[in-house]
Amino acid sequence: MGTPGEASDPAARPRAGDAAVDPAAVIAAARERGWLLATAESLTAGAVVARLVDVPGSSAAVAGGAACYSYAAKHRVLGVDAAELERTGAVTPSVAAAMAEGALALYAADLAVSTTGVAGPGPDERGVEAGTVRLGLARRGGATLTRLVHLPGDRAAVRAQSVEAAIALLAAELGLQGSVHLPDDSQER
Repeated sequence: MGTPGEASDPAARPRAGDAAVDPAAVIAAARERGWLLATAESLTAGAVVARLVDVPGSSAAVAGGAACYSYAAKHRVLGVDAAELERTGAVTPSVAAAMAEGALALYAADLAVSTTGVAGPGPDERGVEAGTVRLGLARRGGATLTRLVHLPGDRAAVRAQSVEAAIALLAAELGLQGSVHLPDDSQER
């Protein structure tokens, strides 16, 4: 796409085989700060929050996760503008941001991550290519950020890598060393 801020540097993109961020480190960092985490998930359908709550003691740091696959669910549960969804589809920076902000409010969390994208096979009805994933990150009292990643592989691989990218984004916001930097594409909104 070539828009400034997109993840166009191959080294900045999560890839199959990259070392995954340990969800236990994310939980520990959130607990240390006294923060609650939340997720708003479309293409990952709850897999991010599931990875987080696999960690013993996660209930002290995870408020909840919303799996909102349909446009109607994104609107009703997370407050994403229904007209925008119909006009632009769900794989946009503003929708990723609105999803994260919706989860932040819904769960009274301190930090929320969202996932929306096209897992495949093939492009969606608007022509967005498989492997195109938008992540959102909302922080209480802070600016909401979005990220664009292009992930290789089949449907299962794209979904699994999306989970890793979302956890890496949480890790980066929590200041964990070794977390993957994903360029900000928030200015697209």
